[in-house]
Amino acid sequence: MWIRDLYHYMQFAQIQTIPEVANVLKVLLTGIIAFILAFLVTPFWTYILYKYKIGIKIKSNDVNGEKLTFVSKLHAHKSGTPTMGGVIMWFSVLILVFSSHFVFPWIAKISDINFIARLDFLSRKEVWLPLFALITAGVLGLFDDFMSVHGWGKNKGGGIKFAMRFGWLITIAAAGGWWFYYKLGWDVLHIPAVGDFSIGLWYIPLFIFVILFSAISSNETDGLDGLNGGVLLVAFFSFAIISFFQNKVDLAAFCSAMSGVILVFLWFNISPARFMMGDTGAIALGTTLGVVAMLTNSALILFLIVFVYILESASVIIQLTSKRFFHRKVFLAAPLHHHFEAIGWPECKIVMRAWIFTMMTAMIGVIITIFGMGRHP
Repeated sequence: MWIRDLYHYMQFAQIQTIPEVANVLKVLLTGIIAFILAFLVTPFWTYILYKYKIGIKIKSNDVNGEKLTFVSKLHAHKSGTPTMGGVIMWFSVLILVFSSHFVFPWIAKISDINFIARLDFLSRKEVWLPLFALITAGVLGLFDDFMSVHGWGKNKGGGIKFAMRFGWLITIAAAGGWWFYYKLGWDVLHIPAVGDFSIGLWYIPLFIFVILFSAISSNETDGLDGLNGGVLLVAFFSFAIISFFQNKVDLAAFCSAMSGVILVFLWFNISPARFMMGDTGAIALGTTLGVVAMLTNSALILFLIVFVYILESASVIIQLTSKRFFHRKVFLAAPLHHHFEAIGWPECKIVMRAWIFTMMTAMIGVIITIFGMGRHP
């Protein structure tokens, strides 16, 4: 009863008649509901993970088949830690999105709290594409995780071959780029504070590159307890703010929901992790983040917000190139977070500093975006 009384008080105070306030409440409440829902889902999923011993296997070889001396030694104690925790995140968001559209209006009707119906954020224009990316990439990652746990597949240690994963991601990205260009008529690259530039068909390769960068870099960064989760949390929250300022309230609510479920994941993933997100989390969330960046015409800002991803991926490219052509290592281990481990940095220090660094780059990115707003499709 007190909830209804509070609602009627808010109506009396005419808070609901202010569109900006109502939209802010929608975005924030969506994040809170997502957090609660993910917390309810977690015990059921972790029970399955522990019961069937769906745990990670620490890799002993890199992609070239060479021994991973530092990583295998430093992370030996993590062997067997349950993986596939990413299912909690994308499954919770999936439930919430459809509940907001089909269940919330019914609750609003029987409770006489009309604002609940306004929490619906299943928008075809703003949410369908990132939701599609989240689910399709999540299912791809789930298959990869399942095969890795059981040692299936032609990869050493199991899992889907990199070429097949890469091809599947390109297919998802190409389909998204085609849809944006031909169906939505988008071909504009926005450079904050400079202007909008029509790039024609080049929009599709740009779209593919952004999605691949975000998905693969997210997967590479997911190597320490809480590391990638914290980066993704800051990134999605940043895009919730950017979306809101672009008057894409449903997309802002979606990003808020993503932030809420990632917070739950971090609750259990902070060192020592109770479970890992796996590819079903890292690839899915990375892919979705890339789609959100394209929906907000913030491709360039994405690279600034998740600058940690650039450092991580660059370290891998430099390491592989140096070993391939010069037969020597530049880093003690790659990606970069493993190099810091190898020189003696504690895991928690690496993770916290990555979070702090991402918070700073994200704040700069959001400020540049807001003050350099341009045309958004």
